[in-house]
Amino acid sequence: MTIGKNKRLSKGKKGLKKKIIDPFSRKDWYDIRAPAVFETRVVGKTLVNRSQGTRNAIDYLKGRVVEASLGDLNKDEEQAYRKFKLQVNEVVGRNCLTSFHSMSITTDKFRSLVKKWQTLIEATVDVKTTDGYVLRLFAIAFTKRRANQVKKTTYAQTAQIRDIRKKMYEIMTREASSSSMKELMQKFIPESIGREIEKACQSIYPLQNVYIRKCKVVKFPKIDTQKLLESHGSIEDTGSKVKSDFKEPEVQAEV
Repeated sequence: MTIGKNKRLSKGKKGLKKKIIDPFSRKDWYDIRAPAVFETRVVGKTLVNRSQGTRNAIDYLKGRVVEASLGDLNKDEEQAYRKFKLQVNEVVGRNCLTSFHSMSITTDKFRSLVKKWQTLIEATVDVKTTDGYVLRLFAIAFTKRRANQVKKTTYAQTAQIRDIRKKMYEIMTREASSSSMKELMQKFIPESIGREIEKACQSIYPLQNVYIRKCKVVKFPKIDTQKLLESHGSIEDTGSKVKSDFKEPEVQAEV
């Protein structure tokens, strides 16, 4: 074939001296730290592209949401049915400081509670904490058999359900509106609000398995960096960077 008729032959081979760059060589690892309420402080690690030019790595870290089981956070497998979501609000050194985002129970736990011959009662209420969080709380409760009951079913009447739901509204509003977010998280962990509801409704109809099924933030307050640092206490270390054994390969003649 004549060289003049095929333009590619005069230019040489395609892809000559093409570099292979590993995308992880441009990234940094950061520790995700949970608030001081939990026993386990370092929840995990997250990756982000290194700061370059006008692109700041901190801007890409803020707002990230991570989910962790309470069993891992408090090193107690009995609490593994409850999940907490934490949002990154501030970055100090190699540490991502988080705050409360939402809380829920696992699907398998919820389904294990639902059974035949009993009444399921649900209540939802919006409430504002003392530090400005607007929360939506979801509570569930189940009726149980009275002492020495012979009847198979434990169905509550409509009027009783209405009274129980009213009590649930009152207790959830009182407990949340008089607490800060940190204090409310401490109430979620031992399920103290559920026990209050169960005790208050005993005269209306006996209840069992009373839980705050879900809590989500409807409106976040303005972030106060000083309060966020106080909620995390002292940061012992500045985070540990994960070492990479990757070495950029030499320029190859062909790819």
